[in-house]
Amino acid sequence: MIHVAVLGYGTVGSGVVEVIETNKEAIDKRSAANLNIKYILDLRDFPGDPYEDKVVHDYDVILKDPEIAIICETMGGLHPAYEFSKQALLAGKSVCTSNKELVASHGPELIRIARENHCNYLFEASVGGGIPIIRPLNYSLTAEKIDSITGILNGTTNYILTKMDKEGADFEEVLKEAQEKGYAERNPEADVEGYDACRKIAILSSLMCGKNVGYEEIYTEGITKISAIDFLYAKQMDKSIKLLAMSRDREDGFFAMVAPFLISRSHPLYSVNGVFNAVYVHGNMLGDSMYYGRGAGKLPTASAVVSDVVDCARHLGKTVMCFWENEDVRVADIETDQGKYFVRVGSGQREAVMEVFESLAEISVGISEEFAFITKVMPEREFNEKIEQAGGYINRIRILSA
Repeated sequence: MIHVAVLGYGTVGSGVVEVIETNKEAIDKRSAANLNIKYILDLRDFPGDPYEDKVVHDYDVILKDPEIAIICETMGGLHPAYEFSKQALLAGKSVCTSNKELVASHGPELIRIARENHCNYLFEASVGGGIPIIRPLNYSLTAEKIDSITGILNGTTNYILTKMDKEGADFEEVLKEAQEKGYAERNPEADVEGYDACRKIAILSSLMCGKNVGYEEIYTEGITKISAIDFLYAKQMDKSIKLLAMSRDREDGFFAMVAPFLISRSHPLYSVNGVFNAVYVHGNMLGDSMYYGRGAGKLPTASAVVSDVVDCARHLGKTVMCFWENEDVRVADIETDQGKYFVRVGSGQREAVMEVFESLAEISVGISEEFAFITKVMPEREFNEKIEQAGGYINRIRILSA
């Protein structure tokens, strides 16, 4: 029998318990062991809950119990999740987590400690909820040189943008609806400003290059400036707008960013709608592959945590290799990136724009107060200089290259 402890009995933690108990026969068979949830750590009591007798309030009870081999950290946040995880690994107990903030901030350190103590630090659920993407990057694609990853990594923003696209609604209106339905937090900043997606692409980028890509180094732009008018123009161009997180291994260095992009109907990510997530990976031998599914939610996320529990159970006393060294990668500045831009300016700026931008394609949806256009491919620095000369913009959105 392998004993498991769950830290945090909230949405994901209770989901972990539910997945293990509901699918116990299949999970035990795949683990080649009988998994038993011995403890649930939480500050609260849960009278009447089927597992109330397993709830403890003191982490030392778990840490000092030699029978506990695997810990599921589903608390969220940096503290005390970092301290608890580190103590567990130093004690030779494997840790499985859904905590993207912790993984993005301390991943290499915790992986190293796990390796030194012959246990595991696994984090499949930290990116993409129930979508298997960490394991493919660690195992299935090890023969590949991954040169780019592009993903829709946040279900809240994808839900909002999909509703704006399909219904012509404005951002604030859809955000309020998303909050009422539980798709967005009361304080939605981490989602709508792109911070959540930034941490996730930092994790994927680190696994892609095997070194540490700090999320603080990644240019991040959210969706709060996207309006219903932007979607009118998008439809005219037969495109949609998605918040994309991407990383690329360029000839001049490593690059990563999070921002809204106009995306063509022909691109596989165009059809990823609602709360669904997808990760689009390009390898030099395989070419393109895409991983798609529910990127959040109690049971999808819990399922990914439990898949790591099974992996740990199969490798007791052994470390599952994860190639993420604690060596920082320099991320190229956003101004070095090149691409096309869709730009909206006031109609009075038309002449200045025509003079400054040598080549452009006008886009019209019948709004007389505006002049809208697409630039040629140019570095971000050049675009910023030119649009400043032309008097600034109402909005600009990058265009994803084919």
